[in-house]
Amino acid sequence: MELAIISGKGGTGKSSIAAAFATMGSNVILADCDVDAANLYLLFNPPHDEEEVFTGSYKAVVDQENCTLCRQCIDYCRFDAIAMVNNQINISEASCDGCFLCSRICPEQAIEMIQHDKSRMYTGSFRDGRMVYGWLAPGEENSGKLVNLIREKVKKLAQQNGLSHIIIDGPPGTGCPVISTITGTDKVLIVTEPGISGLSDLKRTVELVQGFKYPAMVLINKYDLNPEMTSRIEVFCDTVWIPVVGKLAFDPQMTEAMLNCKSIVEWKPKSETSKALNRIWKTILNF
Repeated sequence: MELAIISGKGGTGKSSIAAAFATMGSNVILADCDVDAANLYLLFNPPHDEEEVFTGSYKAVVDQENCTLCRQCIDYCRFDAIAMVNNQINISEASCDGCFLCSRICPEQAIEMIQHDKSRMYTGSFRDGRMVYGWLAPGEENSGKLVNLIREKVKKLAQQNGLSHIIIDGPPGTGCPVISTITGTDKVLIVTEPGISGLSDLKRTVELVQGFKYPAMVLINKYDLNPEMTSRIEVFCDTVWIPVVGKLAFDPQMTEAMLNCKSIVEWKPKSETSKALNRIWKTILNF
């Protein structure tokens, strides 16, 4: 089974839930595909068996000796990545979109496009199995491509190590990295919170997942903070034929667990939250 855990926005607790599922003693391999803000490695601190360079985009670099300070590159750059600093053309690496325009319009051909190679994909082992995660350097693009590489890697490791379950902590939103995360998975778990924005984000996420016709489920986190909105979310899920596989009450021990680099089922295995997550995991396996 390959399970993708996603959410309409960040901060819904999907990484904590993915960590809990990964530490229940099941036969799993973990993938952190939230490459713009990977955080599971902070929790599990896996020693790296492999480190692979990811080259996702190009950045513009100025040859100052050939530059005549004509400023055409500054005028044409729509990303405001180029400026005059200390009487030299300076290109911000973080702001450069790698569009090649400045290199093409430069009359002196003083701008070269260099493939960026600061992003990485890491493979390692944590206390409950194997894990793969990506790290996208600031300003880097092609996060969907890096997500694809991570998924290919975890599938290969799962086959090599006889691991039957892949758990993917996906990125938030409905963009390209999310599409790369859910494409070809067996099941999708959407984590949401009770609130107006949470319901709005959930609707957009459900529309995306149903467009791909993948089996989807919903988990409502911190449901007790807004019972009225929880009911509205449940009604919405009924109308679009998506089951709510579980609800978790607000539990400050979830944060305590993360601060102590543990999942909630490791930190407080007999807590109501841990028991609920065990029930939800079994439901997902049988879904």
